[in-house]
Amino acid sequence: MKIATYNINGINGRLPVLLQWLKIASPDVVCLQELKAPDEKFPEQALLEAGYHSIWHGEKSWNGVAILSRYGEIKETRRGLDGDPEDLHSRYIEAFINGVVIGCLYLPNGNPCPGPKFDYKLKWIKRFSKHAKKLQSFDLPVALIGDYNIIPTDLDTYKPEKYVENALFRPEVRKQFSSLQKTGWVDALRKLYPGQRVYTFWDYLRHAFDRNAGLRLDHFLLNDSLSSRLKAAGVDKEVRGWPHSSDHAPVWILLDEL
Repeated sequence: MKIATYNINGINGRLPVLLQWLKIASPDVVCLQELKAPDEKFPEQALLEAGYHSIWHGEKSWNGVAILSRYGEIKETRRGLDGDPEDLHSRYIEAFINGVVIGCLYLPNGNPCPGPKFDYKLKWIKRFSKHAKKLQSFDLPVALIGDYNIIPTDLDTYKPEKYVENALFRPEVRKQFSSLQKTGWVDALRKLYPGQRVYTFWDYLRHAFDRNAGLRLDHFLLNDSLSSRLKAAGVDKEVRGWPHSSDHAPVWILLDEL
């Protein structure tokens, strides 16, 4: 079972890139973030013609998450998180696919920091962690996948000193990510590449991709029953270099079937 995540940074503007990558990589399940499209503008038919059923939680101009599957119609289990009825951002959607609970998330960026956006980020992580704890109580394989907008360690950025005051790298954020892992979640890429620099994002500015000045922002957190099935993981870095591509690259894991 091959599961991927891809911050597409505008699904309609980058639909040709997405379809080309799907054809080449053939993932079974895909989590998408930053759709930047309202629900009625989601390209359901084009994805269906490419072999993927989909569910989505859109938002005009901003945010938006979706899950694609080659296993047929998707059983959606949740959209949004509890704990803040005034939060209308489209940042979380969840489904049950091929025996696995898939949570797709787009965690807030939080910049500028300090400020209201950073406060919102910290509160969102707490709400997400509470839901993750609930998922741990189920006797099911679970994967929490997406753009976390968190640089977990120095190893996950090309220049740690540059991001000291950035909301992606603030100690409060990294501490919450670490605390989440300690409740039973395994960072899939770091499990397989414990000492290597692995990046998933390269800014459009200052030729960051050409210089490999990257960050690791896109993560797979797996519970114990799923991490035991982890076989391989990687980043399709070349996609970031395609014309009109997102500033993120697709990231994937490969799992043994049950």
